[in-house]
Amino acid sequence: MTHTWQISDVTDAARARIATARLAAAYGVPPLERTRLAASLGAQLRQCLTKGGTWRLTLDTGPAASGPSGAGERVLHAVVTPSREECAAGEPPWRMAVACPEAPEAAGRDAVADDPDALSEALLDADEDTALVLHRLREQEDLVAFHREELQQTNQGVVALHAELDAAGRAQREAFAAERKARTEAENARRRLTFLADASAVLTASLDHHEIVRRLPELLVPEYAAGADVWLFDQDTARDRSPAHPAAAVVAARTGRPQYAADHPGGLPGVGDQPPSMLDPGRPLLCIPLVPRRAALGVLTLSPPGERWDPDDAVMLIELTRRASIAIDHARRYEQNRDIAETLQRALLTELPATPGLGLAARYLPATHGLNIGGDWYDAFRQPDGGVIAVVGDVTGHGLRAAVMMSQLRTALRAYAVDGGSPGRLLTRLHTFLHHLQPDLYATAVIARFHPDDPTMTWAAAGHPPPVLRTPDGRVRALDAKPGAMLGIPLEQEIADHTERLAPGSTLALYTDGLVERRARGIDPGIERLAAALGAFRSAELESDLEGSADGILDPMLSDSERDDDVCLLLCHVRGSG
Repeated sequence: MTHTWQISDVTDAARARIATARLAAAYGVPPLERTRLAASLGAQLRQCLTKGGTWRLTLDTGPAASGPSGAGERVLHAVVTPSREECAAGEPPWRMAVACPEAPEAAGRDAVADDPDALSEALLDADEDTALVLHRLREQEDLVAFHREELQQTNQGVVALHAELDAAGRAQREAFAAERKARTEAENARRRLTFLADASAVLTASLDHHEIVRRLPELLVPEYAAGADVWLFDQDTARDRSPAHPAAAVVAARTGRPQYAADHPGGLPGVGDQPPSMLDPGRPLLCIPLVPRRAALGVLTLSPPGERWDPDDAVMLIELTRRASIAIDHARRYEQNRDIAETLQRALLTELPATPGLGLAARYLPATHGLNIGGDWYDAFRQPDGGVIAVVGDVTGHGLRAAVMMSQLRTALRAYAVDGGSPGRLLTRLHTFLHHLQPDLYATAVIARFHPDDPTMTWAAAGHPPPVLRTPDGRVRALDAKPGAMLGIPLEQEIADHTERLAPGSTLALYTDGLVERRARGIDPGIERLAAALGAFRSAELESDLEGSADGILDPMLSDSERDDDVCLLLCHVRGSG
């Protein structure tokens, strides 16, 4: 059956669409297909009305193209054809087909188009399927809106989480950067403190200020300075022509404050800025005064290892210079006191007397390490009765005070010996003298008395190493009779005399502990070595060259010594009758 409608306005289009929906329902078209047909037809009719003119809608049924002839599924065909003008313009017809079962009788359906009530009822009935689909679409839209809201909230949560992660990442990176910076600063501080401690130990290890001045640039170049120059004031005054010095060094010497000379401010803490040096305008200079106490000793002038100094490095350099100036000042004071003490010591060591029948040879070597000179002494002189007194002593302590005390003991001994006392008596009087003169100062001494008319030697010792005697036959032994206590201790004592018969050719060695004592081995092994050295000489050597024999003893005895104490040796040789 074929149905046709003419469509020229909206009412015609609505009636045609409603009729199509009713017919599709009557022919048993499924709801989804009816909805698709109604929606597609409605869209096409709207386009037709937009274009204008009269359009014709044709509906008919027939068998499906793929089914067998006369049986099987049937198809509802919808065709919209344009008017003559559109056909002339080449507008193609619109077609759509939907499957439907065998159509029942549809008598009276054409009346729908003429009855308004029937038209409304048919419109409502035709839109039931559309309403159902729309309801389902709204449900789907609500579900989609719900999921969209959840997705939006999730996105907001993800964005917030990303923001928190970014903030945490930034905080972590800042913490790592701060930790690296703190670690670097701590490492640099440790490096500077280690260098300062090591350099200070090197500078204070020497008591020679020339050595300190030489080592100071070696410590600083090249890590902390490209160049270093030490200007000591007394060196310039001792020279006829002194080298030119930067103006900043002169300012540092005058003010006692470090100065930085460059064409830009240094920005160094505690350092004044000066114009660049005319001697080398392109090179920055840091001039640090050497001020141990009040007056400056000189100026240390440094040039940077790079473009400029790090402020912390500059602070470390200033502190090292201060310590170097103290070391230089101490070394100078030590050298001055040492020179005075050694000069006094040597001035008080008199020449040995020439005595018939007795040969004398003495050696005095000041300490080479530390201010340890001034305590050891020797002396030999005649008594009014023709006897000869030979003495070796050692005053505790060192330096000028010990040298002065030694001179006083020497003078007192000579004065007491005029009365002709024995060695024990002389030491007893020296003990009383020292105890009252210097209660906190002590001394040791050994005295031997020789007389040309008496083959017996008398000797006495007070806290001193024992004399070593070599007999003419080459045997050597220490005279180990019990000595008295040290001179000057708060104890009353009478120091005893000891006698020893000496045959011609005998040699007696008096000495101080600096010759035989070693810290690691004590004094007894040293005395044994001295005895061995003395016994190694032939009697003829001692008779003919006592001075050379003294040197021959010192060389092997001091080969392992650090010479941190004075050394005295006095050889007394009884000459033979021939």
